[in-house]
Amino acid sequence: MPDIQKAVEGLQAGADVLFLLVGAVLVFAMHGGFAFLEAGTVRHKNQVNALVKIIVDFAVSTIAYFFVGYTIAYGVNFFAGAEALAQKNGYELVKFFFLLTFAAAIPAIVSGGIAERARFGPQLIATAVLVGLCYPLLEGAVWNQAFGIQAWLKATTGAEFHDFAGSVVVHAFGGWVGLM
Repeated sequence: MPDIQKAVEGLQAGADVLFLLVGAVLVFAMHGGFAFLEAGTVRHKNQVNALVKIIVDFAVSTIAYFFVGYTIAYGVNFFAGAEALAQKNGYELVKFFFLLTFAAAIPAIVSGGIAERARFGPQLIATAVLVGLCYPLLEGAVWNQAFGIQAWLKATTGAEFHDFAGSVVVHAFGGWVGLM
């Protein structure tokens, strides 16, 4: 009986990872939409720059979130052995990729709001700061119950803050930053 139970647990872990990976790929595909939306809103001479900016924003976001942001939001870093990272069929790695796609959406949203109005270098610095420091604080507080903010809200109002599909944590935050 324990062998069957182990097999079922392994199948469940594999299904969880697959489901999360499919979701991550779908969110990752949104970045192509961001790129083409921005390319369609700028003058013809700036279309290539807009596309390159989105790609480089994703690369900078990946580095900032990998080394700083994910650790701030979830207290997990990837400087562990391969055995630890491969547990549960690599669930923690796939979860990182899934959450990275949301984190990288912040500078993509901001980029669309400031198209043709910002220089490339300062925007990349802003991307690193947003994805490495600012966004993970909000993400950790809302999605990971970190920093005691959800507990305070529950004690004060009787309910926690619930974010549906990143409507505030991702989209509103990106919009607010773009507006500033």
